[in-house]
Amino acid sequence: MSVKIITDSASDLPRNIVEEYDIDVIPLLVYQGEEEYLDGETLDSSELFRSMREGKVFKTAQPSLGSLVERFTRYAESGESCLYLAFSSELSGTHQTAVMAREQVLENHPNLDLDILDTKCASVGFGMVVIRAAEMAREGQSKGKILEEARRYAANMEHIFTVDDLEHLFRGGRLSRTAALVGGLLNIKPILHVEDGKLVPLEKVRGRKKAIRRIIEVMKERGVGLQEQTIGICHGDDPEGAEMLKSAIREAFGCERFFVNMIGSAIGAHAGPGTLSVFFQGE
Repeated sequence: MSVKIITDSASDLPRNIVEEYDIDVIPLLVYQGEEEYLDGETLDSSELFRSMREGKVFKTAQPSLGSLVERFTRYAESGESCLYLAFSSELSGTHQTAVMAREQVLENHPNLDLDILDTKCASVGFGMVVIRAAEMAREGQSKGKILEEARRYAANMEHIFTVDDLEHLFRGGRLSRTAALVGGLLNIKPILHVEDGKLVPLEKVRGRKKAIRRIIEVMKERGVGLQEQTIGICHGDDPEGAEMLKSAIREAFGCERFFVNMIGSAIGAHAGPGTLSVFFQGE
């Protein structure tokens, strides 16, 4: 029996990949005022970023417990073997809610065959873990082997990114008002990374070009066999910036395989337009 791969929309997977591998994607919730949207279903990121540039503020929430119970119940009734790869538990309660939902479903459906992995990853870095698992599932690999490889691949995933406007990090509670104001005046571009699933500031540079140069330096410091890897790039409605980053990576390391996508609505609501991020395997 093949393994069904389930994930959530914080993996920022493009629709063609989702369809190709038949991945079940659970949407996170995005709010603008009282209006509720489903990430990637009733709100796409291009619309979100356009609205953010107009000054609108968005908030996000994890899927409801009830919606996950309903979804997992369907898999229990169909008898499918499932693996749910979840958004980092340090950035969202989605993983914990999924664990609670599984326990509820098991009370009435003890045959539920569902494993849940906290990837400690986000955005395309998370999505690349999901794709690796989906490839193995399509090959007919056992769930044990898929889980082992997904855990290893996720643990070695580096996330390095910079944002264009510090105001969005302030609104999301990641930065003080003073830091956001001063950073904006000085054209400061913070470089951040994910460490043990948490969003952690790495350093600050002035200007987009310097930020890209520093990202390349961090890749050189942390990457392993970069030329042989598929490098993930994600952007906040900034294809030109993504292409600039891609060209710099190709020139520095000779990389030829890239996975480029726009940030989804749930992640984009906090990162904002102009965000640039790169994902690769480290030590």
